[in-house]
Amino acid sequence: MSRPIVAAIHLDAMQHNLARARACAPQAKIWAVVKANGYGHGLERAMRGFAAADGLALVEPDYARRLRELGWRKPILLLEGFFDPDDLAMMQECGVNGAVHCVEQIAMLEAAPLKGRLDLHLKMNTGMNRLGFLPAACAAAYARLRAIPGVGTITLMTHFANAEEAAHPSLTMHEQIRRFRSGADGLDGPRSLANSAGVLRLGEPDLDLASDWVRPGIMLYGGTPGGPPAAAYDLRPTMTLSSAVIGLQDIGAGDVVGYGSHFRASGPTRVGVVACGYADGYPRHAPHGTPVLVDGVRTSLIGRVSMDMMTIDLTGVPGAGVGSVVTLWGAGLPVDEVAQAAGTIGYELLCALAPRVRVVEA
Repeated sequence: MSRPIVAAIHLDAMQHNLARARACAPQAKIWAVVKANGYGHGLERAMRGFAAADGLALVEPDYARRLRELGWRKPILLLEGFFDPDDLAMMQECGVNGAVHCVEQIAMLEAAPLKGRLDLHLKMNTGMNRLGFLPAACAAAYARLRAIPGVGTITLMTHFANAEEAAHPSLTMHEQIRRFRSGADGLDGPRSLANSAGVLRLGEPDLDLASDWVRPGIMLYGGTPGGPPAAAYDLRPTMTLSSAVIGLQDIGAGDVVGYGSHFRASGPTRVGVVACGYADGYPRHAPHGTPVLVDGVRTSLIGRVSMDMMTIDLTGVPGAGVGSVVTLWGAGLPVDEVAQAAGTIGYELLCALAPRVRVVEA
């Protein structure tokens, strides 16, 4: 028998969430973002769950090749572009698009013996200050790319830093959009602006978010980048991480639980031991009170998460015992709620799922 922890992947929820993105951006094509092994869901499952997308986007060149091997025939985009000339050869062989965000990449393209057409995304840095050309430098970068034989379509793209908070005091979406429009002025080619947070804001009359491609990520997996909960957008959880109670302890007032003895019982407490720990991808830093479901009843984490186990309070769940099902996140317990309690984001929890966790489709 397998250890009871299991991650159930809901392909129907993936399809539903993609349809929600499509409804938000009916005039745009969709890059479904499948980086980090499909946000922990598995590349092949993400490919099937998002089969209706217009293209798949990721950062790993070897996974781009794998998508072709798995049978994906629509466009693929490398969001960080290529890292060396060998990647360019693979991109041509497999028909993969790539971002261009620095002059070193342009120089590689100029020196490469390109055979056939290579479509590119020219990335503009509109204030995120990670990758990309400043708006004033984009025309020159575009001209160099346009002069390279074999370069096909050049899509202009940027990435929002604070799309979940349009009026962020440090950098507003309005300002990033203004910078993008300024840098793109006079340059031909499709546009790509919106990430998940941007997609969820499409249609707001004061934001000029119209573009040819959108790039939803976390929303496709049933999470949100901030703001209202996923359910407010009719997004469904795509991964349910569950395990079981494997042991019980009855302790009294003053007794402590776990490494470091950080939790001290204030009265008689029934402790459930769950087969899930940080080696499974659950955050070690999750504090007392982080929610869990036991046989559908809400209770909480107590004590410090260890490598293979965690402890929960079963005092208010009298029917629970060894074998009771424990939902760590997913159906009935949004991953964003767990992440917020643990001081992180849902992306991290999904992507951190450990290889030793059994994965099934549900």
